[in-house]
Amino acid sequence: MFSEEDVVRRVHWSDPLAAAHLAVGLASLPIRPFVDIVCVGTDRSTGDSLGPFIGSALTRHQDRGLLPPSVCIYGTIHQPVHALNLAETLEEIQGQRRMSTIIAIDACLGRVKSIGYISVKRGPLLPGTGVNKQLPAVGDYHIIGVVNAAGFMEHAVLQNTRLSLVLSMAEVVAEALILFLSGQPSKAEVALGPLSRF
Repeated sequence: MFSEEDVVRRVHWSDPLAAAHLAVGLASLPIRPFVDIVCVGTDRSTGDSLGPFIGSALTRHQDRGLLPPSVCIYGTIHQPVHALNLAETLEEIQGQRRMSTIIAIDACLGRVKSIGYISVKRGPLLPGTGVNKQLPAVGDYHIIGVVNAAGFMEHAVLQNTRLSLVLSMAEVVAEALILFLSGQPSKAEVALGPLSRF
């Protein structure tokens, strides 16, 4: 379990400056020139589709030349990275034999008052823990979004999560990553103003 010290930034998706907060948090980390983004999740569960929606948004921007080729994106709505192919995806990344920073993204369940919050955290993502799955840890850093409440029948809770919330959160995370990866975190800093630290 990660402590609060692992949290770089935490913000609710509805904050008008949420993407800027997350972008500035990412910019504060020691990121290598090559970045692999692993968007974990599945299109078969509403609550677990946060990662794939973000991956699809980033891929569209990269196809339009708005993200550098040094960024590799794994996991989209059409080709998700999930429990059955996560290990294979990590092998593919390792097989590239280049020093990169891996940023993992996933949805999670949490306390009711935490629903809608997005966090950038140090250390690897431990996917599947909320639904009692043991999967490989992934990432140097990770971004998680709390999409619903934990505690009872987690699979059913994920299936019955509002798609509206997931899409809203995905839009914020994608915007933050585009700001950061396109070399524009300074725009986010300007938007936040001089009192931008938490």
